[in-house]
Amino acid sequence: MTDDLPSLMYLLAHDDTAEGPYDRSRTELLVRAAALADLASRGRLRETGGTVTVSGTEPVGNPVLDGVLRDAADGHGWKHLIRRHRERTLTEVEDRLAEAGLLTVRAPRTRFGTRRLTATDRAVPAALRARVSTALHGDGPVREIPAADAVLLALAAAGAVRPVVSRQDQKTFRARIDACTGRLADLAPGLEKAVRALPTTMIAAQGGMGGG
Repeated sequence: MTDDLPSLMYLLAHDDTAEGPYDRSRTELLVRAAALADLASRGRLRETGGTVTVSGTEPVGNPVLDGVLRDAADGHGWKHLIRRHRERTLTEVEDRLAEAGLLTVRAPRTRFGTRRLTATDRAVPAALRARVSTALHGDGPVREIPAADAVLLALAAAGAVRPVVSRQDQKTFRARIDACTGRLADLAPGLEKAVRALPTTMIAAQGGMGGG
C-alpha cells in the first residue's frame, strides 16, 4: 500500500458514492498540507524565520513529494505552499493511487465532467479510517499516537471530513484533536498555524481567493 501522507490523506477523503473526493477543493488543500508534513517529517523541509527552506538536493523518489519539494525551493511560507499548485498535486496523487491499483479510473459521464474514481478494494480506506478513529477515540496519551496518525487526524478535523471526524466528534474530542494538531509544531511552528487556519483557507479557496 502507498503509505506516504498525501496518499493516505486522499484515501481518507475519498467518497466512493461521489466517485472522487468528498469535496475536491478542500481535498486539494488537505493533500498539499499532508505532503508538506510528510516532507518535514523526513527532514527535507525546515522553517527559518517563518520561511520554508529545503534541506538536501537529492529527490525523495516519490513523484508527488518531489513535486512539492520543488515548489518549496523558492522560499515561501507554509500557507502559500499549501495553496500553491494544489490541483496538480491532487491529480498526481490520484494517478499514483491508480497506478498502485488502489483506485479504478473511469471516463467522465459528460464531455466537461471529471473522471470517476472508485476504491478498488473498499477495505483499504475503511481500515485507514478505523486506524485514525482509534487515534481519535483512544484514551492513551496523544504523544503515544503514531505521528502519521496524529497528522491525518488533525487534517481530517480541519477539513471536516465527516466519515472520519463527525460533528459530534469535533465537539466531544476537541481537546484531543487540538493536541494532535499541536504535534505539528514539532515539525514546524508555522505548519501547525497553517493547519489551524485551514478552515478559513478553504472558505477563501472556494470563493476564488485561494491563490494558484
